[in-house]
Amino acid sequence: MDPLHLRSAGTSLVISFDSGEAEVIHWGADLGASLPDLAILGEPIPPSAIDASVPAGLLPQASSSWRGRPALRGHRIADGVPGYDFSVRLRVTDVKTAGSSAVIVQSDPDAGISVESTLELHAGGLLEMRHTVTNTGTSPFQLDELATVLPVAPDAVELLDLTGRWCRERHPQRRAIQQGTWVRTGRHGRTGHDSSLLLAAGTAGFGNRHGKVWATHLAWSGNHEQFADSIGDGRTVIGGSELLGPAEVVLQPNGSYTTPALFAAYSDRGLDGISEAFYSWFRNRPHHVLPSASAVSGAAHAGTGKARPVVLNVWEAVYFNHDLGVLVELADSAADLGVERFVLDDGWFRGRRHDQAGLGDWYVDEGLWPDGLTPLIDAVTSRGMEFGLWVEPEMINLDSDTARAHPDWIVGPAARSHKDGGRLPLTWRHQHVIDLVNPEAWQYVFDRIDALLRENNISYLKWDQNRDLTEHGHAGRASVHEQTLAAYRLFDELRKAHPGLEIESCSSGGARVDLGILERTDRIWASDCNDALERQTIQRWTGLVVPPELVGGHIGPTTSHTTARTHDVSFRAITALFGHFGLEWDVRQVHGAEREELKRFIGLYKEHRGLIHSGRMVRADVADDSLMLHGVVSHGSPATGDTAALFALVSTRTSPAERPGRIAIPGLDQDRSYRVEAIFPTPGDADYAHNYTQAQPPAWLTAGAEASGRFLSEVGLPMPVLNPEHALLLSFTAV
Repeated sequence: MDPLHLRSAGTSLVISFDSGEAEVIHWGADLGASLPDLAILGEPIPPSAIDASVPAGLLPQASSSWRGRPALRGHRIADGVPGYDFSVRLRVTDVKTAGSSAVIVQSDPDAGISVESTLELHAGGLLEMRHTVTNTGTSPFQLDELATVLPVAPDAVELLDLTGRWCRERHPQRRAIQQGTWVRTGRHGRTGHDSSLLLAAGTAGFGNRHGKVWATHLAWSGNHEQFADSIGDGRTVIGGSELLGPAEVVLQPNGSYTTPALFAAYSDRGLDGISEAFYSWFRNRPHHVLPSASAVSGAAHAGTGKARPVVLNVWEAVYFNHDLGVLVELADSAADLGVERFVLDDGWFRGRRHDQAGLGDWYVDEGLWPDGLTPLIDAVTSRGMEFGLWVEPEMINLDSDTARAHPDWIVGPAARSHKDGGRLPLTWRHQHVIDLVNPEAWQYVFDRIDALLRENNISYLKWDQNRDLTEHGHAGRASVHEQTLAAYRLFDELRKAHPGLEIESCSSGGARVDLGILERTDRIWASDCNDALERQTIQRWTGLVVPPELVGGHIGPTTSHTTARTHDVSFRAITALFGHFGLEWDVRQVHGAEREELKRFIGLYKEHRGLIHSGRMVRADVADDSLMLHGVVSHGSPATGDTAALFALVSTRTSPAERPGRIAIPGLDQDRSYRVEAIFPTPGDADYAHNYTQAQPPAWLTAGAEASGRFLSEVGLPMPVLNPEHALLLSFTAV
């Protein structure tokens, strides 16, 4: 059987079938159209070893003597006795190809197991893979794991993943790849604040703009594992799987299970090349939300063409203190600033005066809103803004009419409800999880949210999920798997019923950020922390996979409510700019020069959002680690090249050096000349004087400069001495 060779955007995937199983020969740089006879790759057999070559299979198997983690683990239950067919010997029975896609079927008729693997190498070089296992036997088969993995090249010697906590999500950590298995386990019942958005293996010292990188992402919002498995013969695979609870998936005869999709990208240009592959995939989805096609010359995409509106979320302005008069004042102030979407957060529904009651009772509180939400919605929409509403459909408080009427809808480990003596999990933010696996509970939640949307002019939902799914069971059995699928179905059915609806995924901030949830939502809330310094790192690493138009970033109050740090408007604004921009602030209290500065910046966002939300993300490798330089470069057209760019220079702390020196600006068209200008803050802005500590600015700062992309990337420009926790916004225009 001829080998399979998929090629796209500088990437090749080669799979051989000579061993009888699907063996991944190469995933990495494009190999060109023709391949040699792959028999030349036959490996030597070392002494004191299996008397055969051990393939690095698409599904690594113990039956082939793979010494690492097998892809498929499970056993058959025959006549009530478990443990049969614990080891499978899958062999290729069918291969179908169509363009850049393939379907490979491997079966073991003796064990009664068949696995169908679907692979698609997308136009931007992102590989999408999933497996479907089917029980072809005559008795139940308990599936313990079905992992999706890929081998990396021998020169991948470093591993990068991400970790974090509430208000400090997605921070990088690195280590050398050594023999053994490095596993990141997520048992949160959701993706998790500490989840690694990406698992990346790379050559020594790989960075933003240099080095070879192989990276994977598991598109799943429930329990999961991501891992790197390096075995004694020098081979390493990376990948992931859903983490299944005890007997969560028991396949009856002819029953099937499909893994979450694993997305994988290769780059020979560092981490920015990985981001380009993911961004291309996102932006070519037919339902992707993007700026208008005319906003950036030459920007090609397949999305809806809707610009990302400026948002005001009122949470940090009013918290639970909902008052129509105050909220209308906020709407007035927001409209004056240029806000385009007004979002009412937690506290509008029955009994919700604090976070200990009301969840599950998705009715507008008649005491607080005697005329419903209509007066506020009318006030908002009459001022030219969309209206958005906060909901948390997957959660329930014990102090709610719904919980009192349906105690059996509350998730717990016992087969009986807590009213009948069953044990409940510990509370988290005083709340529990509603059992969406229960058809009646699912239908109730759907009907209530559907009614809210039908009865009110709501364009947008901020959909929260504020706790882990601990001891999560349905009818006494583990059910995170089914709960995750039921939650997905809730999103899908509401979107189907309300085609124009946009949904933001929030989960205690950034605890549910993955491509599974992003297939159903229009943006994610990266973190509950609006502190601009913390957000610089959170947004930078979230943006490794998720493009800025899908990452909510807001200007919070002058003093952060989560860290008590105080920052100027300019630093907060420049930080929020490189995302889906908004405000989370009592804007009634913004006056005078500060208000004018904020207005000007909102205008800058509207002017540049087309570029930010369609261009190539560029993250410089800056030698001084107190400084960060990142930006977006327009794609342009083949004839015109890259015609515009926007960069932020950010100082996170004091530097050992007296001055930054010349800093290179990468990513521009090498053969074009650019006009460079510092556009925010400028001398007319309220906090300009706070931005610098320097007796004299660099020569170009006041009047701007002109230079080629080649000069800017090789020589750079001397940068001003920024004060710690300040930033400068730079504009580049081709001339």
